[in-house]
Amino acid sequence: MSFPTRRRPAGRDTRRSPGGPGRFGRPAGPGDVGTPGSDDGGETSGGPESGTITAIKSQARDPERVSIFLDGAFAFGLGRQIALDEALRIGDDLSPERVAALRATDDIGKATNAALALLARRPRSVKEVRDRLGQKGYAPEAIDAAVARLEGWNYVGDDDFARYWVENRVAHKPRGERLIAQELWQKGVERETARAAIEAAEIDELGAARDLGCQKLRAYRGLERTVAYRRLGGFLGRRGFGYDVVGPVLDELLAGWDEDGDSDVGDMDTDGDDDA
Repeated sequence: MSFPTRRRPAGRDTRRSPGGPGRFGRPAGPGDVGTPGSDDGGETSGGPESGTITAIKSQARDPERVSIFLDGAFAFGLGRQIALDEALRIGDDLSPERVAALRATDDIGKATNAALALLARRPRSVKEVRDRLGQKGYAPEAIDAAVARLEGWNYVGDDDFARYWVENRVAHKPRGERLIAQELWQKGVERETARAAIEAAEIDELGAARDLGCQKLRAYRGLERTVAYRRLGGFLGRRGFGYDVVGPVLDELLAGWDEDGDSDVGDMDTDGDDDA
């Protein structure tokens, strides 16, 4: 894909610069002006802030990006699609304001791509996306625009994220509603949104606590009933179950537990959690 050259007005200097039209299309490399030791166009180079476009070159490390040269020196990198959308051509004069606007647009594109890479691994809350983009050094304005774009595409949203999180916990890591709600709050989901997702899931807390208790009970064999009662109660409490659930489960599972540590409960696997 190439970019057209804009015809210069009569009287303008048409001598070729090191990054001029005669070398157009070759990937920017270490020998190019303004790109010492870099083959990606020197994205962080302190190049000119305005001037005439003398070259638009594909970047060796990322074919979806181009390097913009102003007056023969590397100025900035830009997404290829942005350069096409903006109809940039060799010979265009770019003011400082136009350069700043192009860079800001490019930052939004890079922030959006970074967010998409995060979301490809697993769904995330809006706060998680914002925090991760901030850690990567994107400006607040770029983050705001990227998140708005993703929300418009329905790629991110706390309603859908909360439903995903609750369903995932119920299926793979059972715990009480209280702990699930705390996890969602920590991820920036509003309390009303978290509560709606939890209520919609209709979690069987009693059944989940009973299953977890059965898995854990084998580790307590040989303990006195009072010790087993305390430890199992603490284990279930840390999994987010309230006493209104924990109490009946303890009474049921430890009903046949004698003071010698024997239980009528059959052999059951433990989940291996250390509750010491």
